[in-house]
Amino acid sequence: MNSLDLAIIGNCAYSALIDPVGRIVWSCLPHFDGDPAMNALLNNGAEDGVFEVTLEGLVKHEQRYLHNTPILLTRLEDAHGGAVEIVDFAPRFKHFGRIYRAPQIFRRITRIAGLPRVCIRLRPTFEYGAVRPQVNRGSNHIRYATEALTLRLTTDGPVSYILDEVAFPLEGTVNMILGHDESLTQSIADTVREFEEKTADYWREWARYLSIPFEWQEAVIRAAITLKLCSFEETGAIIAAATTSIPEAIDSGRNWDYRYCWLRDAYFVVHALNRLGATKTMEDHLRYIGAVVSAETDGALKPLYSINLGKSLEERIAADLGGYRGMGPVRVGNAAYTQLQNDVYGSVILASSQAFFDQRLINPGGAALFERLEPLGDRAVACFDQPDAGPWELRGRVRVHTYSSVMCWAACDRLAKIGARLGLVDRADFWRAHADRMRSVVLEEAWDPKQETLVESFGGSDIDASVLLVNTVGFLEADDPRFVKTVAAVEKGLKRGRHLLRYAGEDDFGVPQTSFTTCTFWYIDAIGALGRTGEAREMFEE
Repeated sequence: MNSLDLAIIGNCAYSALIDPVGRIVWSCLPHFDGDPAMNALLNNGAEDGVFEVTLEGLVKHEQRYLHNTPILLTRLEDAHGGAVEIVDFAPRFKHFGRIYRAPQIFRRITRIAGLPRVCIRLRPTFEYGAVRPQVNRGSNHIRYATEALTLRLTTDGPVSYILDEVAFPLEGTVNMILGHDESLTQSIADTVREFEEKTADYWREWARYLSIPFEWQEAVIRAAITLKLCSFEETGAIIAAATTSIPEAIDSGRNWDYRYCWLRDAYFVVHALNRLGATKTMEDHLRYIGAVVSAETDGALKPLYSINLGKSLEERIAADLGGYRGMGPVRVGNAAYTQLQNDVYGSVILASSQAFFDQRLINPGGAALFERLEPLGDRAVACFDQPDAGPWELRGRVRVHTYSSVMCWAACDRLAKIGARLGLVDRADFWRAHADRMRSVVLEEAWDPKQETLVESFGGSDIDASVLLVNTVGFLEADDPRFVKTVAAVEKGLKRGRHLLRYAGEDDFGVPQTSFTTCTFWYIDAIGALGRTGEAREMFEE
């Protein structure tokens, strides 16, 4: 049975997910939003869509990453003292002054002890499980061909055994490279060894320059590497997730395709990368945001975009994939791109403001960028008190969501600060006046005097975890009684044990049953800001 206990490899062009026994169960090629040739994760127990190495008589397995890298090591042991190690990685290193990041999966299987018997199975499917490839063999490779895409497995292992999925005794090492239909010009063993060394060197060097806390270093470095692996370096986009249609809860139907870039995340991503000191990745993401802004000449932004700004996001069902543990549907694309989500203007301007105040940046923001951002501010002013789908992208209703309104305020607040930074006094005063007016309206319309809290929407009564962010974005100070009371109300209405719901009311799919990890971290930040640091630390460490 499939599990979500998965490791990730990648190179900022594509990624692959690998289960605890070394099965590659998800990988989209050639890029994050491509066709998942490995799709067993969403194939409801079917045996296709997988790249696996099975050990006869398996009794034990262990898995770890090579220190400060996304190079994965999986050790399998059998009942007779036999053991093998599988090394998986995606190549990424500097080559001729550029980054080499080909969409290739490198696998090396090595005998560690005894005389283990292994079976190698590679069963890619295409067009989301609808098409099985024509399989052809060469002297040292196997081709998996369709009209749209052909993959080639190059190996120094026994091709016949791999084709026929026959177990064989592993006496030494088998190297494999899966990628585009291109021949290899040098020894595969030398290539795998060289690329692994260069890839390890790249990631260790990258990790060396991270700004990390004294505590929790291993976890922070691993999280930083994972965030980096979600970046599409070619454009600077950062995807929300490497997968599609993992259910939010059992049989909930809340299955969405997250292999795209949400503008809502821009502020949080830039903030995280800045704190990590991952300046180049942050600059790349700001470049992507700039490309989005320049493409939308009327200032109207969509909630999400494809990683290359060109791919259609129209939502459809992949009927040939049964879903994670049979819990479909599997969706491709995301209809949320058609929604009105007014918070995007604040998120983009909050993220872009980094360019005006960070003196490390090679290309700092100036008057030209400010002029491109001002139409977004105009949009924020126009829509801050208008209904939208809100931060949770509800499909069945629209309201004037407090979070969206606060983010529109943040857009004008930051434009005022940027204008002052650039010495544009008139523009700074213009945006400050709008921000002050908007703030007064939000505090009047979103405050529920009966519950003494900011609520989900203007004139409403529902509690929503997103209002915890009013301190994070500077809308209310931590010592403001309204923030203190809002935290208390969220705590009372949404806290379940050590975790938080997003909201407790009914939505398009019924009443939510599961907590949201992100909201829990918002709560931890909020109580930390209130001075409850011991409690915040205890929750964080759990």
